[in-house]
Order: sequence, then structure tokens, then C-alpha cells
Amino acid sequence: MIGSSVVARTRSWIVLCLGGFLGGFLGVLTIGSPAIAADCPGHPDALGTSRTLVVDPHEHPRIGTMQYRETLPLKDHEVVLTFDDGPLPKYSNQVLQILADECIKATFFIIGEQAKANPEGVRKLVAAGHTVGTHSMNHPLTMDRMPLDKAEAQINGGIEWTSAAMTDPSKLAPFFRIPGLMRADGVENVLISRGIQVWSADFPADDWRHVSSDRVYQLAIQRLEAKGKGILLLHDIQARTVAALPKIIRDLKARGYRIVHVVPATPEQPATPTTPVEWLLHPPTETTPIARWPAVPNFVFAHTERLPAPSLADLNAQAAHQLLLPRKTMALANVAATLPVPGRDLFAIPEGSVEVLLSTTLSRRAATRLAMAAETPRAAKGKAGKSRAPRTARAAHGTPKHAAETEGTAAKSAAPKSTTPRPTRVASLKKRAQ
Repeated sequence: MIGSSVVARTRSWIVLCLGGFLGGFLGVLTIGSPAIAADCPGHPDALGTSRTLVVDPHEHPRIGTMQYRETLPLKDHEVVLTFDDGPLPKYSNQVLQILADECIKATFFIIGEQAKANPEGVRKLVAAGHTVGTHSMNHPLTMDRMPLDKAEAQINGGIEWTSAAMTDPSKLAPFFRIPGLMRADGVENVLISRGIQVWSADFPADDWRHVSSDRVYQLAIQRLEAKGKGILLLHDIQARTVAALPKIIRDLKARGYRIVHVVPATPEQPATPTTPVEWLLHPPTETTPIARWPAVPNFVFAHTERLPAPSLADLNAQAAHQLLLPRKTMALANVAATLPVPGRDLFAIPEGSVEVLLSTTLSRRAATRLAMAAETPRAAKGKAGKSRAPRTARAAHGTPKHAAETEGTAAKSAAPKSTTPRPTRVASLKKRAQ
């Protein structure tokens, strides 16, 4: 009896200790890891939200592989749902209810005019716990070519009216999606300089086109399956989207996909720890060759006038073999520490030269004409010399023939040899051109 009592107490003590240890351990995990979505009350089969991803717009200012190199650092089979152009009560409220029934958190990009006309719709999004970003004032499809001041007015108008509709303007996320994804460097630079993250997408469902809701569902699933994860672009102002959304969610659940909720980093909630490679949709592995050659770095000697001379170590000359080098080489091995950089004119080729003209097919005839023009004066000079020869002979008619020949031979031997190179024959140039 006593023994059994002791055993029972011991077991109770062990259970209590283990329970306390596990509770503390799970508490540590909860503090250090992203927030996990709570159970969906009344909907046990709901898809739910698997985790919350906290991002810093300053660290990754552009996301979405439809236009940019980086996207959100999602794991395989993770999806982020995004909705544009709302709120429009007729359809946005239905989308909100569908998401609420599945306990799904999404990101909404609001039009300023819609927020102005329906501020209550913006407050509903915030109250439901969704992330709210902006999508310009009135959705122009010309932000890639409009003047920068007008583009900035579109950005400011959307932000002002959306934040004005909120009870707490600090709930507005610094996320912006350019209307129609009509990106431009100037617009992006303005947004990034203000700490606003530019969102594109990884795949759309084409729900803004005049297609059926079944087609919207098919495109969403097919494109997601092709990429395996990513940001899905939808619109909460379309009837076809309202009809397709329950089927999309049902298929996501059946195929094992998980929903991720994205929020901006704050001083109280720092960004989720990630590595740079996680922001690539399909990070390269060591078994995959890199198709893009890395950029050539700036050379440290680009602006110097002298370069370091090579040493014997650079020539792989081993100490045992240095005795075989000539004495003069050994004596001068460490004398020249640097060498002058070659001048630019060393590699310059004069414009209009034969070498330049011969480099293109269209200029070969011009090169031939230059060579012919250069050879014509020499030919004329040769003819003039031949015509003067008889006059000289007539002037020296009193001189015996053999004496004249002797004097001519002596003059030839005494005259210095010409260093002028032989002209290039036209025939040889034509042969090169062919």
C-alpha cells in the first residue's frame, strides 16, 4: 500500500515536471517563431492560415517574379492571396465572408476612390485582420509613361484616402501594387525612397478578363501547380472571382497547400529571419549550372599609372630551378617593382583606315578604292621616271655605253636602300575581301 502510494506520487511528480518543461519549451517556440493561426471555430475543416510572415520593405523593396527577381520567402506549397481594386460592397463583402469561413488572412490593395466612396469597407478589412495596402488613387493604366509628379499624386491620393477611412491609420501597410503592373523605374524609386514595398505577383488568375468563373479557377490552380508556391493575384470587385474563390480554396486544401499571411515589420514585430536565397522562387542548387555569367568587378588598378611587375613567384619558378635562370635575369628579378600602364593610343586604329574598312563587308569596296588611290600616284611616278630616261641618255650621248652602265651601277650601289614598304596590291585586297 505504501509502495503503491509512493509510486503514484512519483509518477504525478514526473508528469507535472514534464508538463511544466513542455509548456515552457512551447512558450519559447511561440515567442521566437512566426504567429500561428488559431483554430477556426465552427469550421473544423477550414483551410486556415498556416503562419504569418513579417517582411521589411527596406530589405526587399520589390517582390513578385512576374516582374522582379525576388518574391516572398515562401516554402513549397505556400500561397499568399492578394486582392486588388476594392472595396466594392457588392462583391468585396462576399469575398470577406468566404475568407472568414475558412479563417484565411489575405492582402488587399485599395483604390483611393473606392476608399473615399466606401470607407466602411476598408474598416471591415482591418477589423477582420487582413493586411491593407494601396493601389493608386483611380487606377490609371499609364503609370509607366506619365510624368513623375502625376504618378506621385496617384500614390499620395491612394494613401491619403485609404488611411483616412481607417480608425487607426497606422494599420495601413507600406505595400503598393502599380495598377495593371505597368511598372516604371521612376515610380518604383519614389516608392522605395519612402520605404514602401512594390508588389507584383507570381501568377494571376486573369479574373479581370471576360472569362467564366471556371476558367478563373482553372488558371489559378494550373499556374500555382506550375510554380509550386507564390503570390496569387485576384480582384475582389468581380462576380467571377466571388464564384471561383470557394473552388480555389477547396482545391488548395485538397492539394496540400497552406495559406501565409504577410504583414510589415514594426519596431515591436521585427522581420521574420530569412536568408537571401529564400527570396528566390526556385533557388539554384549546386547540381544546377548557373546560366548567367557573373558581372566583371571593378579592377583595383583601373585608374593607376603603373602596374606591379610579375615576380618569379608569379611564373611558378621554384627555388630549386632558379639557378638555371640566366644571371642577368636573376640580377634584375627584383629591380622592376612596377611597369608603366600601356597608353591608350597603343591600341588605337585610325578611323577610315584600311583595317577598319575591311572589318565590315560593306566597307571592303571602299578599302579597295583607297588602296587603288594610294597606288595610282606611285604608278604615275614610275611612268614619269621611264619617260625621263631617254632624255638623260640623249644628254649623255657622248659617253660610251659601257661607261654609262658602270656609272649607273655605281650610283645604285651608293644610293641607300628605300625603307618604304611595298604597296598592297589591289588583287590581294580583293582576295582578302572574298
